[in-house]
Amino acid sequence: MKKLALAGFLLGMFGLISVVNAADKDDPTGTWKFKTKFGKNEVEQTLKLESKDGKLTGTLAGGKGEAIKIEDGKVKDGEVSFSVTREFKDQKFTSKYSGKVDGDTIKGKIKSERGGKDVETDWEAKREKVKD
Repeated sequence: MKKLALAGFLLGMFGLISVVNAADKDDPTGTWKFKTKFGKNEVEQTLKLESKDGKLTGTLAGGKGEAIKIEDGKVKDGEVSFSVTREFKDQKFTSKYSGKVDGDTIKGKIKSERGGKDVETDWEAKREKVKD
């Protein structure tokens, strides 16, 4: 009986560890790097994200200018979404990001409006490794 109880306990613990590891795999918290194209130029972007209770906060930096706070950030089951509004020559431009977290990669789409047309671009970000 004791062996059976011990076996059940160990199986339960391994199952719990697997669930925790799976949740960590889909956690977007961290610093991410990716490149986007603006015309003929390729710009490296740095995205810093923090996830808590289904809300996603953070900043996006790259190109010219300072880091911009993300807006409307959400995360659920490894799916992230947020928007960023930039200002250029007294005009505001909003880009909507969505993607799926898979370990140290986020793959998704960026939807923007340029020149009165809706533009959709793929993006793929890699998480920076935490240094000890």
